[in-house]
Amino acid sequence: MLVAPQLEGSTYHRREPEKDVLYQVVADNLETFLELVRTGDHGIPAHVENELRRYLECGILANGFVRLVCEDCGDSRVVAFSCKGRGFCPGCMGRRMADTAARLVDDVFPVVPVRQWVLSLPIELRYRLAYDGKLISDVLAVYIRAVNGWYRQQAKTLGYTETRGGAVTFVQRFGSALNLNPHFHKLGLDGVYATDHNAETPVFVPTPEPTDEDVQVLTETIAHRVIAMLERRGVLEDSYADALLDESPVLAGMTSASVSGLIASGDRAGRRVRRVLSDPAEAIRTAPLCFSSRGFSLHAATRVEAEDREHLERLCRYVARPPLAAGRLTKINDEQLAFKLKTPWSDGTTHLILSPMELLEKLAALVPPPRVNLVRYHGVLAPHAKDRDKIVPAKAVEVVEASADESKDTPLRRRNRIAWALLLKRVWEIDVTVCDKCGGRMHITAFVTDPASIRRYLDGVGLPSDPPLIAPARPPPQEEFDLCS
Repeated sequence: MLVAPQLEGSTYHRREPEKDVLYQVVADNLETFLELVRTGDHGIPAHVENELRRYLECGILANGFVRLVCEDCGDSRVVAFSCKGRGFCPGCMGRRMADTAARLVDDVFPVVPVRQWVLSLPIELRYRLAYDGKLISDVLAVYIRAVNGWYRQQAKTLGYTETRGGAVTFVQRFGSALNLNPHFHKLGLDGVYATDHNAETPVFVPTPEPTDEDVQVLTETIAHRVIAMLERRGVLEDSYADALLDESPVLAGMTSASVSGLIASGDRAGRRVRRVLSDPAEAIRTAPLCFSSRGFSLHAATRVEAEDREHLERLCRYVARPPLAAGRLTKINDEQLAFKLKTPWSDGTTHLILSPMELLEKLAALVPPPRVNLVRYHGVLAPHAKDRDKIVPAKAVEVVEASADESKDTPLRRRNRIAWALLLKRVWEIDVTVCDKCGGRMHITAFVTDPASIRRYLDGVGLPSDPPLIAPARPPPQEEFDLCS
């Protein structure tokens, strides 16, 4: 996978991740952090450490790149490979965000209204959901059944009995403060597909807008059913097995602290994350169609009209966004970083103050476990749903450009992902395949992965051929003694 570029105006500029504050903090402190949290035979799990290390290779030309050459003037450019991170990498998650949103709008959501339903969960449940994929599925199933049941009931009052809904749910793992906060963003069809009345194809039936009372009833229903399910399984009992604590006590401590907004290690272990406050009057919050019950909160105020595909794509990007956007993290000094909140809190908090170790701790907790799917499809939008091909948009067949070692006669085939260049053009209106010098077309000529070839080419064109230095682990601070007494 290729990294996202840095864009200025309508011109492509190669992204230089080593100049980002986040990259510099991770490079300077990762080894020290890993030593700090290592206790005896225990450290952070391999998948978390690997994600942190791969991030330091993301977008670095010295680790390999793709070369593009203009067919008219011969000018060339190189594009580095990415780390494909799922936890926090702004470049990789930003690319995945844009790709997922484009695919959903083009290939999944039919041209009907879509409503976003957001379910937040009690703090006590967030810790379990952070690593238990089966529990995520079980809680999500209760949530989906309750909301779909409401839609079916609305359709029944309109005279339709054989109905099915559809939705795509994003399991978002983070809160606005880089805290671990698993919750669900359900983008559901704001209505149902009916198959009765002898219709040959499913017919979409829009339903009335939910009222505050409807959302209140749904919230109480979901809370009651989820808690009852957890009680039957003993999940809420103190004696319930904690698999994460048994496998990785270090990550368990970070996860628990992140859920509670606390620091898990270092001098400030057990204390709350520091804040920067402004005038509380500047922070105003409204919550139409929102209700809370027993720690569960349901919000259903966001609706997208059927023809507004641009708004729908923006909404899909929002729910698939990375936890740490570019420009939100700034360096105060060597020991303090400021993370700017997207929206000030009701108490006036605008920034969080973190040390480099505290930031790494937060990032480690956000890395999802392996093989946990964070995007789920339901109802008529599920991959093998009955009549799905009659509901979702017809999938376009795209020409796949032959790579350097493929024949030019490569037949047409469907893409699993949108081409990198097409995605840039769609999202940022930048065509990276157009030569900046002559306006000709640029084509991929080589995938360069051999270390000797990488160094030879980069040295020849005057680009950095050595990866950025990763600082070694620093010894812990030494206690000072008064030797004069």
